[in-house]
Amino acid sequence: MKLISWNVNGLRACMGKGFMDVIEQEQPDAICLQETKMLREQADFQFPGYLEYWNSAEKKGYSGTAIFTSTEPISAAYGIGCEDYDREGRAITLEYESFCLVTIYTPNSQRGLERLPFRMVFEDKLREYLYRLREKKPVVVCGDLNVAHRPIDLKNDKSNIGNAGYTYEERGKFSELLASGMTDTFRYLYPDKEEAYSWWSYRSNSRENNTGWRIDYFLCDKRLESRIEDSLILPQYTGSDHCPVCLILKEDENA
Repeated sequence: MKLISWNVNGLRACMGKGFMDVIEQEQPDAICLQETKMLREQADFQFPGYLEYWNSAEKKGYSGTAIFTSTEPISAAYGIGCEDYDREGRAITLEYESFCLVTIYTPNSQRGLERLPFRMVFEDKLREYLYRLREKKPVVVCGDLNVAHRPIDLKNDKSNIGNAGYTYEERGKFSELLASGMTDTFRYLYPDKEEAYSWWSYRSNSRENNTGWRIDYFLCDKRLESRIEDSLILPQYTGSDHCPVCLILKEDENA
């Protein structure tokens, strides 16, 4: 099963910058989007062969998630059960036969860390939500988690300590999530791979110079580790300031 996650930084804009190339060339079984910044009825594009699940923010042109899947899920759920975050359209869960797929758009702590307290509570609420899901079946979590976990995950680690996305608090919450029984699939396969990033600032030719951050992830329940075939970053797609990331799962031998 091939899964893709992409912060598209506005789906309508990304549609004009090669979004469909990802679907046509990668042929994912499901593609999970963050920062869609739209309501479904605001555009007339179609995705043949895919069922669509949308969770848009109440605030227009802000946040939002979506999942397009070629396999009909058993069920779909929106949000993490906390109104303060759910009104921003930050999560969708699709239940499949052997696991639940959760796409997440974690709040950015913003300049001056104005939203860090808001984000810290989100981290705890998300971990609690995933714990409840995992009592039923394993989970795969993907999305823009807005944190570079380790120094290897961003170009200029020392000068960014304390900045949004690389505070000790944010990195600590990510460590807690992993310690709860989740695996960073990319680092599981490529623990020492350097200069592997998924987001680049639009300033200072950051993408051309590969001055980036790895803040987009596929995490999986440790119970699914044996099914990890590959975990990839796809920087060749340039329709956003983020690039897609990909997880390929082997078939469930117990299915």
